[in-house]
Amino acid sequence: MKVLLVGSGGREHALAWAIAKSPLLEKLYAVPGSDSISDFAETSELDVLAAARAFGIDLVVIGPEAPLARGLADELRKHGFPTFGPGKEAARLEASKSFAKSFMERHAIPTARSRTVASFQEGITALADFADGAAIKLDGLAGGKGVVVCETPAEGERTLERFFTEDRKATVLIEERLSGPEVSLLGLCDGKRFLALPPSSDHKRLLNGDVGPNTGGMGVIAPAPAMPPEEFERATRTIIEPTLLGLAADGLDFRGLLYIGLMMTAEGPKVLEYNCRFGDPETQAVLPLLDGDLLELLNAAAHGDLSGRTLPWSGAAITVVMASQGYPVKPLIGKQITGLDVDALVFHAGTRRDGDAWITTGGRVLGVTGLGDTHAEARTRAYAAVEKIDFEGRQYRRDIGANVSRPELAGDADSPKNAGTAGLPPRQVGDADSPKNAGTAGLPPRQEQTR
Repeated sequence: MKVLLVGSGGREHALAWAIAKSPLLEKLYAVPGSDSISDFAETSELDVLAAARAFGIDLVVIGPEAPLARGLADELRKHGFPTFGPGKEAARLEASKSFAKSFMERHAIPTARSRTVASFQEGITALADFADGAAIKLDGLAGGKGVVVCETPAEGERTLERFFTEDRKATVLIEERLSGPEVSLLGLCDGKRFLALPPSSDHKRLLNGDVGPNTGGMGVIAPAPAMPPEEFERATRTIIEPTLLGLAADGLDFRGLLYIGLMMTAEGPKVLEYNCRFGDPETQAVLPLLDGDLLELLNAAAHGDLSGRTLPWSGAAITVVMASQGYPVKPLIGKQITGLDVDALVFHAGTRRDGDAWITTGGRVLGVTGLGDTHAEARTRAYAAVEKIDFEGRQYRRDIGANVSRPELAGDADSPKNAGTAGLPPRQVGDADSPKNAGTAGLPPRQEQTR
């Protein structure tokens, strides 16, 4: 197969790495790609449709959310190119938080109570209904940073003032503040079925102890300690299956990656958000755990038929994000990176080559992934590698996976064979292979809503 990968970040570097291992692959192309992705793919400056035509592409895999929101998948399918990525209408589940909230309410999917407002004054009035704190979210795409968790009315007022000052035409969602461990549940979706990847836990806050501003993600634990098998089965019944039914009822063609951001509350899992593409940095942690052929599954989803397929995985992964000084506000870039020859996977998010050297070009620079039979082994390898990698002003969290220390939490001979599948029809959850072990016991510290 000739495959075209759209994107240039750490997520796409991980996708290129995984796709390149497939025996089905004839050649991989990337638009625009990056210096790191060029280790696996031929990069091109053509636009996506022109590249698909020029290279005789059999499958297009879209990485970032912005082109999906613009309708790139629809355009490619219209011209006969099978595409892994939802159409524009389905991508509104990520592109508009108010649209997603309406979808959840319409299909009785557990989520936080909310109000959607279109002016500062309307927002101030709505805040009175959230006396115990609120998560205030910009309606549109914001790179994972358009959410502020407010503990007091004064903080809520300041956030609303900032959002509406920056954009007087903004739409803003005000939600009740939920608490509990967060889980990112990613699955390949063919419009009828959901084939789950290992559940993971992203760490959105910049600083140790889950404090500081929200970021695009500072580290990941996979599989997620907060989602043992019984919680995966509960999420399947209450969230995954109603979501699939809702997509079908609303006529939304979803052939791509469905990302369900969950808060594991005392009342059960509730949806924080939907995303319509692989998460970043979750992808850098979960793809290395897969034992099967990712390209075969991406192609099957793009053609609308994942029936009879499974997604085996095993072991544990810890990804630590190394970021530039000043991130997420104003990162300092142009710094040389040294020490990249390490015993870990290093996925490049914001780098470029300068001769034989690597230079920083963005806020999040690298995703360093340690693997092991247990979380403890994976964490040791990840941080051993991080300590060897250096660039001026580097910053990273030192507590990713710190509270998952018991060696039995992942990776025995039977665990996890398959995180599970959900399908309508047929219903695939609960067969002989699924879910053998969707996660592990032992919860990390309680977190508050960060998306």
